[in-house]
Amino acid sequence: MTPEPAGIVVVGASLAGLRGAEALRRGGYGGPLTLVGAEPYRPYDRPPLSKHVLAGELEPGATRLPELTALRARWRLGSAAVALDRAARTIRLSDGSVLAYDRLLLATGAEARPWPAAAGGGLSGIHTLRGRDDATSLRAALVAGPRRVLIVGGGLIGCEAASCLRDLGLPVTLVDPNPTPLAKTLGTFVGSVIAACLRASGAEFRPGTMVRAFEGDASGRVVRARLADGSAIEADLVIAALGAMRATGWLDGAGLMADPGGVTCDAACRARTAAGAACPDIYVAGDVARWPIRLYGGRLVSVEHWSNAVEQAAHAARNMLAQADDQRPYEHLPAFWSSQFGINIKLVGLTAGADSISVVQGTRASRRFLAVYGQAGRSIAALSFDQARWLPAYAEAIRAGDPVPPILGAADQPRIETAAPGFPPPRAAAPAAQPAEVAHG
Repeated sequence: MTPEPAGIVVVGASLAGLRGAEALRRGGYGGPLTLVGAEPYRPYDRPPLSKHVLAGELEPGATRLPELTALRARWRLGSAAVALDRAARTIRLSDGSVLAYDRLLLATGAEARPWPAAAGGGLSGIHTLRGRDDATSLRAALVAGPRRVLIVGGGLIGCEAASCLRDLGLPVTLVDPNPTPLAKTLGTFVGSVIAACLRASGAEFRPGTMVRAFEGDASGRVVRARLADGSAIEADLVIAALGAMRATGWLDGAGLMADPGGVTCDAACRARTAAGAACPDIYVAGDVARWPIRLYGGRLVSVEHWSNAVEQAAHAARNMLAQADDQRPYEHLPAFWSSQFGINIKLVGLTAGADSISVVQGTRASRRFLAVYGQAGRSIAALSFDQARWLPAYAEAIRAGDPVPPILGAADQPRIETAAPGFPPPRAAAPAAQPAEVAHG
């Protein structure tokens, strides 16, 4: 009896993994298809975890993503990939089994950056928030009624969690080493608005604050955070929102350009070898991918955006089925959204390197505005606080490389306010007990 051919293996039962597998089927691939996932769950949606699941409005199991195409796939869930042998074209799983592949799609996403064990990370009551199990555990801890919740990190997850917890009436302190929340992604000019929202909600915000270590009681439960200035914050529940590391550890020794910042791929989403060559049989998509973005001068980027996971997975699948001389470059304008403190925040483009920001609709004081980031006179990103109807026009201006501000004389346009974005200077090194912050792209 002839053994079944190896077919295509998708490593990562994620949003990108699922949408990539569906795109393969829609593209006409009819061969064997296997999806490998470290968690025991079918692919699920992560954004609701820090909002509706924490609030108790949605059960974790209700976040499962709809499967839009009949996959006819083999699912290998609950057993993570632990090694890749490119020469043999095999993947070894944590249960000891080995899978052969003809072509491979890497969509392993990212993992929450944990608090270091040497600085109290092993204490009970310290949580991260990345996956379903994280959200389930944290929700149970919130229902138990903590006296005070300490959130370490003012990125998207930290701010969304603070908003949700204040809606639940829980005492919250958020600490961040930067002057404002989201300072590294949006700058302090905008971050100051989010800081005001935090404080207006009743949360305590402690900017410029570094946590050195956590201390516990005799039972091993966290009771306080020890700060760099020698002071302390009492807390019996901690959310460590320190950003994420790409899930690439299993690729050590595989001869790919892979590290905690992602798997480097070319413009066609093909993984690059350590020597820089494109792998014709290995593609990358989603949070774990690090690719050259043409719109921003071809610099390598890796982003944690929902829309990128969907679009890049579909593009990678298309190229996996195409001939070698028909590998099309991936063109994408990054975008993300966040809901916090009653405000819908949306960003299109990348803010890194911006030297100006112009408020072109609304005002920061009203917390309803649209702002454009510029670099050397060119529009590179647009940010909306409850003004999303304008974003499509600004997205087109960014794609076209229009001057900043790109649209003048629009209806309801106030006197344009322009300032420096206020990105904090890079820190030379984070203390050993507190890893450097990772922005959401």
